[in-house]
Amino acid sequence: MRFISLILFVISISASAQSYETRLTVAADGSGDYTSVQDAIYAAKAFPWTDVTVFIKNGVYKEKVNVFAWNTRIKMVGESREGTIITMDDHFDKLAKGRNSTFHTYTVRVAGNDFTAANLTIRNTAGPVGQAVALHVEADRAAFYNVSIEGYQDTLYVAGEGHRSYFENSMISGSVDFIFGEGTALFSGCEIRSLISNTYVTAASTPQEQPFGLVFDNSHFTAPDGVENVYLGRPWRQFAATTVLNSQLDGHIHPAGWHNWGDPTKEQTSRYETGGNTGEGAAGSDRVDWQHSLSEQQRQSYNKATVLRGWSPEKPI
Repeated sequence: MRFISLILFVISISASAQSYETRLTVAADGSGDYTSVQDAIYAAKAFPWTDVTVFIKNGVYKEKVNVFAWNTRIKMVGESREGTIITMDDHFDKLAKGRNSTFHTYTVRVAGNDFTAANLTIRNTAGPVGQAVALHVEADRAAFYNVSIEGYQDTLYVAGEGHRSYFENSMISGSVDFIFGEGTALFSGCEIRSLISNTYVTAASTPQEQPFGLVFDNSHFTAPDGVENVYLGRPWRQFAATTVLNSQLDGHIHPAGWHNWGDPTKEQTSRYETGGNTGEGAAGSDRVDWQHSLSEQQRQSYNKATVLRGWSPEKPI
């Protein structure tokens, strides 16, 4: 009898130790479990074995949010894309942390693997004052659905060699190099909005051995009236890889398409590809001759399963 009681006691302790909340609600008006997004992240279980949903009610949350490496399987779901806003105004000169200050300017940083965000806005409101990241993703398998990512220079940083991120039905806006990094990122059905003339959409730093860098499929490259001469990209590192497929490119895209960042040697090593695009800014006779044009058959290999190496992201319910 004493042995049975001991077994029941151990089971009880084990169950208690393993229990945790799988849904945390954030509300700026105090009607949820927490009033800040970061407090909910602090409360989430480290390395959970089931998903933890952080539901964020409509409101403006002025805070710096850090999803740490041990905060895996977080699903950050807003009440609405237009009404749920996470915002901060850090920028390079404001932080003044030396030559790498850019990487500290984020509004939201995601380091925990298997992350999902949906139905919200992530914004850096510093304005056109230099490097100011809105979303910094260094996790592997991070997915974003119906999300607005807003800033100017360096809006979205996709980091981590070999790490994969996926963006669907989302909008990314900015000016100089506003989508950059060494990770593999697939943008499907997204709006890519340039805000200032004579700038660059992407600045990939893809490692040589990594087959895919930044891939845009079935997306729309837009700009406000008066914005012009925007390059699709320039190579941050020698083997930068950026692919634009089956997308609409409006008239603000520079006729040359791509820029070598003042280094002609990068024309031989960068991997810039297009195919199946339409619109006034799609490839024409003035395109640089070091752009690679993909046939319809070649474009078939740029599917989700191949680009994301077998990872199949799932939209949160």
